[in-house]
Amino acid sequence: MAQQAYMTETDNGGSGPEHRGTRLRRLFDRLVGPWRGDPRIWRRGLFVAACAVLLAVIMLLHSRIPNTVGNLGSLIETFLPWLGLLVPVLLLLAVVRKSATALIAVVLPALVWLNLFGGQLTDKTAAGGDLTVATHNVNADNPDPAGTARDVAASGADVLALEELTESAVPTYEKALASTYRYHSVQGTVGVWSKYPLTDVRAVDIDLGWTRAMRATVTAPAGQVAVYVAHLPSVRVKMEAGFTARQRDRSADYLGEAIAHEPLRNVVLLGDLNGTMNDRALNAVTSQMRSTQGAVGNGFGFSWPASFPMARIDQIMVRGLEPESSWTLPQTGSDHLPVAARVKVATSGF
Repeated sequence: MAQQAYMTETDNGGSGPEHRGTRLRRLFDRLVGPWRGDPRIWRRGLFVAACAVLLAVIMLLHSRIPNTVGNLGSLIETFLPWLGLLVPVLLLLAVVRKSATALIAVVLPALVWLNLFGGQLTDKTAAGGDLTVATHNVNADNPDPAGTARDVAASGADVLALEELTESAVPTYEKALASTYRYHSVQGTVGVWSKYPLTDVRAVDIDLGWTRAMRATVTAPAGQVAVYVAHLPSVRVKMEAGFTARQRDRSADYLGEAIAHEPLRNVVLLGDLNGTMNDRALNAVTSQMRSTQGAVGNGFGFSWPASFPMARIDQIMVRGLEPESSWTLPQTGSDHLPVAARVKVATSGF
């Protein structure tokens, strides 16, 4: 009888919870077994632990990093999400070093990164909205402007902004977009195409000496919307000068002032700002507007460079409007990806 009872208890072939628990314990013992009884696990890997703590501090206090030397703060903020790639590297080093101290320390930057960017790992898009807008830096050296125009028009955007327009290419864009957009205006190197009437169109001074920003009122079925299109000056990373962005920063201040004095309630900014939402140098603009990608996007929405996007410098920001969804569009002949958003217009434009 004893033998029969034993057979009954084990006739599941070892696939029950008890056996699985045993396998997990064996795996755990195999991983941590060599560490047990080793007093050095708390003394090893101190350098790795220090690096983990430093990484956490940099991400947590990125806004405190000064811009006095090579605009270091802005440079770090431009690529801030990518600092998260250092976390698995530090984790691997902690395991290789068999350091409990380093393993615990790596938790700190992981938590900080998740606090900063964890929300962008989920899809926040929603159905709805009554106005689709899009923006694209078409690249002055674009080999196929007509194809690029057709591609962005196929996005279904009601309002389309284009930046880095050359005088020779403007007629090509105008011809390619004429069948989709009845209204348009080009000011300097930026332009806006719309399915709805445009009024009060004018250039916006961003302290450059030539026109790279404009403003227009779009009279959409749901109400009037002030549309700003801007292409802020480019930035460069130079070994001798660091992150050179002084002209861009000054232009951002002028653009922010223009938007602050906009009388219409519904405002959308479309353009290549040559900076991310994390860059404190764009505070004059970002402090008064919402990023559609940050609010209702799916992922980080990186737009540049198109071949391997590393930063979202092409922005759609709103004030008064309610963002519903935001996304990047397929690659064109430009070195930037187009970006688009769907927004809900407030019933009153004032």
